[in-house]
Amino acid sequence: MTRTTTIVTVWSAFATPASAWAGPSPLAGDWSFRTPSNEVGWLSVDVSGEGPPRVQLLWAVGSVRELPSAELHDGILSFQFKHRQRMHRVEVRADGDDLHGVLLAGDGDDRERRQFHGRRQPPLPDAPPLQRMKMGERIRLFNGEDLTGWKVSNPDKKQGWTVEQGVLKNVTPKTDFGAYGDYTNLQTEREFRDFQLHIEFRVPANGNSGIYLRGMYEAQVVDKDSMMQGIHGPGAIFGRIKPSVNAGLPGGQWQSYDLTLVARHITVVLNNELVIDRQPVRGPTGGAIVADVTKPGPIYLQGDHTAVEFRNILLTPIELQPDP
Repeated sequence: MTRTTTIVTVWSAFATPASAWAGPSPLAGDWSFRTPSNEVGWLSVDVSGEGPPRVQLLWAVGSVRELPSAELHDGILSFQFKHRQRMHRVEVRADGDDLHGVLLAGDGDDRERRQFHGRRQPPLPDAPPLQRMKMGERIRLFNGEDLTGWKVSNPDKKQGWTVEQGVLKNVTPKTDFGAYGDYTNLQTEREFRDFQLHIEFRVPANGNSGIYLRGMYEAQVVDKDSMMQGIHGPGAIFGRIKPSVNAGLPGGQWQSYDLTLVARHITVVLNNELVIDRQPVRGPTGGAIVADVTKPGPIYLQGDHTAVEFRNILLTPIELQPDP
């Protein structure tokens, strides 16, 4: 049996006179924010067409979804979505480049009402010319002996990371593709902005992990025959950019990524085959730990999915030179 719930919301914490919203909608554009549970979220609002606004949402995990309905009235955008088997209602408003929101989850006595905040994200720049990219000195992020230079993302979760014979291993009993797990992710202590990353990985058949650039953009880690394909498959920037071809290898074999991130454009070479060529990425992917696209971030490796191994993790910083 399906139960239909109607949620009635009163906007009080951020009540604003209607005159404050005169002129073009201040909500138009892309926004990054922290959810009330301190996970990363992303919102895009397009009011250029006729009818209701077109709204895209990323809430913590999964992929960006286009919401089937959203309402914009007196400068307040309201919409509903499902997350972790519960319906949620959100209302947001903009104050310049600041986003203020209220999350309503559940119904009746169990209803939660929590605030969250975010920032407007700048428009995507053009892809930078190759001649403006100056390569720095290569950094070996993993020394092959221990976890020097790395830290767990959540000390309260189980630790499955070990080093054996020059290989960084994550040992976890999880075998499903669920978005949440009991084991912790691993991230570099240092943060980076623009760079090229070489990394080798091995997953079992039907295994799953991820490599996050700047803690924000996930390069998918699966085997060639994974149930995850296309925009979620081998060579993908998860849920954002689909690779031109499946260049993955079968489970149990070592694979390699060469990932270049410059000015919010990504190039992906999987197993020596170019599958994404300087494509723009508008915002974070599910599971990101950095929300603001203008900020540097760590390299972080998913450990809350299945078992996975990494080796030969090398990062070359890139500096964009000014136009001549």
